[in-house]
Amino acid sequence: MNGYELLGVSEPVLAFGETVLRELKETFERIDAIAEQNQCKVLAAMHKNKVNATCFAATTGYGYDDVGRETLEKVYADTFHTEAALVRPQITCGTHALAIALGANLLPGDELLSPVGKPYDTLEEVIGIRPSTCSLKEYGVSYRQVDLLPGDEFDYDGIRAAITEKTKLITIQRSKGYATRLSFPVEKIGKLIAFCKSCKPDVICMVDNCYGEFVELQEPSDVGADMIVGSLIKNPGGGLAPIGGYICGRKDLIDRCAYRLSAPGLGQEIGANLGLLPSLYQGFFLSPTVTASAVKGAVFAAAVYEKLGFRVIPGSAVPRCDIIQAVELGSREKMLAFCEGIQAAAPVDSYVTPVPWAMPGYDDEVVMAAGAFVQGSSIELSADGPIRPPYAVYFQGGLTWYHAKYGILMSLQKLVDARLVTL
Repeated sequence: MNGYELLGVSEPVLAFGETVLRELKETFERIDAIAEQNQCKVLAAMHKNKVNATCFAATTGYGYDDVGRETLEKVYADTFHTEAALVRPQITCGTHALAIALGANLLPGDELLSPVGKPYDTLEEVIGIRPSTCSLKEYGVSYRQVDLLPGDEFDYDGIRAAITEKTKLITIQRSKGYATRLSFPVEKIGKLIAFCKSCKPDVICMVDNCYGEFVELQEPSDVGADMIVGSLIKNPGGGLAPIGGYICGRKDLIDRCAYRLSAPGLGQEIGANLGLLPSLYQGFFLSPTVTASAVKGAVFAAAVYEKLGFRVIPGSAVPRCDIIQAVELGSREKMLAFCEGIQAAAPVDSYVTPVPWAMPGYDDEVVMAAGAFVQGSSIELSADGPIRPPYAVYFQGGLTWYHAKYGILMSLQKLVDARLVTL
């Protein structure tokens, strides 16, 4: 018996998948070439900073003189070509990392500008778009946004008009989040940053880099971003980091972030690693390869559902800017069936049926399929989305290409079994 049949994939679904896969050979070769160069970049940073066994020693309590922690932060800074980095397990998630970066560098009377439209759902309460205790709005930071033009183009005239004396920080979300737009290539982000700085040279440009690390040859920090921010349970943790986040950028900005994370006067000097450093180092080392597997899975998902007539964002032939693949399924039933297939393919909790629920930080009910070794890890095979039109599901992750492939096949199998799709 074929291994996929053993795992519940029927012969017609497998044959359909193999037909699609034959057309992706050149695309996969390009993904591998990017991974190879990014692997060299990570290794060069590790060599430069003389990573050795003493870097893996556990610290507790205050964590003073933690050589391993300090070296890891230098490795991140050198990999992303920045002056400094803050990489800590005390940063609980990507939203927390963004909240630290924003809260540390915006003061009462300052204004935050998003030139790429509405930010990701969980940032709405951080900013105060939706009222929340301890939001930036509550502390006297104002906010404005400039929506994208048709075709997901930047409204440069609108951005120029929106940048004023009060504009202190510009936040750019690289990934699409729960929007059905294309994510932004690094080159395009660089042009936006250059334009914003031409309008106001001292404005701080921060990029939410979640889901985008190591997908391209460059990072936003290579094209003018003053800070890039992300989560370790996404790409840079390589599936091994059990928690954490990072902020890389200008030293003065990172210093402020460290004071906000711990306390004024303490900054980066404290923060025990609690024995997590081997996972953080090894995860970062594996990240380019793991990210490439996730990108292949996203491309395969796009090609499969494109062939079946669904709208996919981005299309299978579009160069990748992040690991997320959106598929507009058009109904609640199809969305839930897709997620059931991803859950059934998981190594953990494969027997569980995903049920929509009122997830903190979101306006609509959200369905999540994620049987992961690390809870909520977006670099592991997962799919999720808010239950609202156009009923788009957002697929991402896969620690190995083969697991990502199986997950997509199972999502299709569930749709076929429920007679929601005909091959």
